[in-house]
Amino acid sequence: MSRERDERPIRRRILVVDDSPVFLELEETFLSRVGHVITARRADEALELARRERPDVVVADLNMPTLGGDEFCRQIKSSPDLARTPVILVTGALHSGDHERAVRAGADDVVHKPINRLQLIEAVNRFLKLAVRGLVRVPVDAEVRLAQSGHEAWGRARNVSRGGMYIESEVTPEPATELTLDFRLPVSGHPLAPTAQVVWRRAPHGDAATGGMGVRFLKLDPETSKLIDDFVYENAEGNDAAAQPGIVTPVR
Repeated sequence: MSRERDERPIRRRILVVDDSPVFLELEETFLSRVGHVITARRADEALELARRERPDVVVADLNMPTLGGDEFCRQIKSSPDLARTPVILVTGALHSGDHERAVRAGADDVVHKPINRLQLIEAVNRFLKLAVRGLVRVPVDAEVRLAQSGHEAWGRARNVSRGGMYIESEVTPEPATELTLDFRLPVSGHPLAPTAQVVWRRAPHGDAATGGMGVRFLKLDPETSKLIDDFVYENAEGNDAAAQPGIVTPVR
């Protein structure tokens, strides 16, 4: 009997935090088959649970009273014992600044309401299964206008994830530089203009006329977020490259 118990797969622990009983129950239902779900309705309670239970991934609502999800995320990331715990923040669908708040707080991924069951499960599974954390990226070839402090340059996006892009350009600003991007994704052709922050850069060198940079999206309006999410989801299926961790890392 003991051998049978030892051979059973260990269920990963998922901490879900939301002050709304409806959303808390919904998220718990969605994730119950993925792992062992622990719930909390307050961020301070969730911090104690996280320290005691050491969850494998945390899913938390951004807009909670008393202690918001962004400050909760900062405290997780600043704790020596919990800093490597992936945090997925769930943001409101009507507030374009919520995505930026989540990214600046150090969230490893951002999911938007209304909650899509498959998207939430995939986001959690990505951090439970991948040894190297990152967002799924898909190839793209799109012209991008880069605007910063009244100056502009042009580049080409070579891949995109739900969290950011890799862009080739003759101009590669220093990391932490914030830009406005203007581009259109294939098929939809809808103009998109999120703000973004440079995470890393590779300046042009030698005979190469262009360098490259990874950027993380900051401010996304709900329509832009949905268009990017849909594009990545539709193009990731059956694409071997898309199964690899994204090259854009979280902005701290």
